[in-house]
Order: sequence, then structure tokens, then C-alpha cells
Amino acid sequence: MKRRRLTVPDYVRGILAGERAVLARAITLVESSHPAHRAMADEVLAGIMPHTGGAHRIGISGVPGVGKSTFLERFGLDLIERGHKVAVLAVDPTSSVTGGSILGDKTRMVKLSTHRQAYVRPSPTGGTLGGVHRKSRETMLLCEAAGFDVVCVETVGVGQSETTVADMVDVFLVLMLSGAGDELQGIKKGILEVADVLAVNKADGDNARKAQAARREYQGALRVVRRKDDWWTPPVLTCSGLTGEGLDELWEALQAHREAAIEAGAFEGRREEQQRRWMWDLVEEGLLRAFRDDAAVARALPALEAGVKAGRVPAGAAATELLALFLTGSNGEDRA
Repeated sequence: MKRRRLTVPDYVRGILAGERAVLARAITLVESSHPAHRAMADEVLAGIMPHTGGAHRIGISGVPGVGKSTFLERFGLDLIERGHKVAVLAVDPTSSVTGGSILGDKTRMVKLSTHRQAYVRPSPTGGTLGGVHRKSRETMLLCEAAGFDVVCVETVGVGQSETTVADMVDVFLVLMLSGAGDELQGIKKGILEVADVLAVNKADGDNARKAQAARREYQGALRVVRRKDDWWTPPVLTCSGLTGEGLDELWEALQAHREAAIEAGAFEGRREEQQRRWMWDLVEEGLLRAFRDDAAVARALPALEAGVKAGRVPAGAAATELLALFLTGSNGEDRA
């Protein structure tokens, strides 16, 4: 049976009513690159914007093997027991070879993904810098409008590029491991500079003592890293996504960060700056799309690319020529 096509008012009403099926279709809509879908998505987002902004936005990253999915499931279920509605945007890596992604987070968070008070949405990165899907910000807004008051964005891995998640959340949590040889080998200075809270995961059983030792090492590392905010000192905690040990203290630290940001007058300012950056990100994305779609650029591109690859044409000269063609426009009118 063919699904009924939804109008913009249908989407807005369904999202605000917390209808999961409508929310899922709205997220698919904002992820689409089709021009008609993009225009409709913009209208839907405009309709739900007054109902966004109330959620606690948490970015979560971690070294490979740290157990982010296990942690997120237990953490999410604990928050639900506290009366929260939890959305998890689990960003999966996209293969640079096939363009495909695993999208396995729902299968790894079975209990959370089937809970009435939770919503788990895996999305491919699409090769986006930072491991965050380019539409993750819009998906977050849709989830907030649907009534989810805690939104977690799980990013892929840890590294300098992964720190871009900090530009869309209120607090950035980095999960670490113990017992992996040199405790600082798996983490880069850039991630420490943007981390608001660090937690050594898998602090259970025989690993509990190692986790405490790792916590002390990370505390020492943070002392020589420039602090992101003068009103907050990132704490280093231990926890276990398997047993739930330490998750209460971790939630308290995340809440304490929010309260400190509000008290320092930094909370709204950070969100405003994130909105400004988001606008410019979209402008750059749109310009690149328009550049690639330009007829004059498309005609000249194969020969210039071949010349650059063969070493006959300097890359800078080729870029200058392509930009000149784009700025002139296919109809000969100067866009500059």
C-alpha cells in the first residue's frame, strides 16, 4: 500500500505530536539532497523552530573499542528512568570506496531503540568532516520539537576532525579506555582542548583499578592543555556502560556543566555562535553545489583535471580558471 504524501502542515503537526513515523519521514526529508525535498524540509524546519532549543544536547565521542553503543544504551535507559525522553543520533562511517555505511547502532542498542521514550536514528556520515552527518543539526531540531529533552550525538572515532561535533552541542563528552599501553596514544591534543567531560569507560571487574590509574593520567594531561572556557574545568571520571557504575556521577557532571554555562552567561552565547556558524556552513555547502552544477565549470573541468593530474597545469591556475568561469556564469554575466 502506497504511503500518503505528507504536506508541510502534516509534518509539523505530526512532529509536534510526537508521532515517531512522521519524525522518521521528516528526518529522511532533511537528509535528502533533492531540491524539492530540500525546499520542503526548510519549510518544515521553519514550522517547528519555535518548539526547539529545550533539549540538553550532548556530543559523545571516543577511541575505537571504547564501547560507545553499550554505554549509550545503558546511559539512555538510566535517563529514561529519571523521566527523560532520549534521542540518539548515531553517526555511522561511510566507506570511501563504496559510499555505503554499516548503520549498525540500532542492532547494538536493541533495548533503547525499542523503548517508547527513546528514539535512535543511525545516519551515514556521507564523508563529512568530523564524522557528523551534514544534516545532524536539523535532525537534532526535529527530535527536540518531537519532545525529546536529551539529544545525544554519537560521533565516529576520535581525532582532530571529530572535534567539529562541539559546534552543535552544549557539552562534549569523550569516552576513553584504560589498559591500552600508553594511555595517551589513542587521543590527540585537539580532542582534549574541546572536551568538556572525560570518562574512562569499562571501569568494571579487573579493569576497575586500571581505569582509576588512567583517570589520573588524563587528569595530568588536561593540566597542560589550554582550557576551552575559563568558567569550567573538565572533570575526568570513571564509568561502566556494562554495569552502570559511575553513570549517576557522569550525569551530574553534564548537568553541572550546563548550570555553570548558564551562570557564566555563556550558554545562550554558545548556541547563538553555533547558529551563525551553521548558517555559513550551509552557505559554503550551497556554493560548492552550485559550483559543481555550473554548466561552464562542467565543460572545462575534465580537461583541467586531466592537465593537473598530468602535471601540465598548476593546481592553482586550474582553480583560478574554474572560479573565473563560475563567477562569469554560463550566460556570460558577471556574478562577482
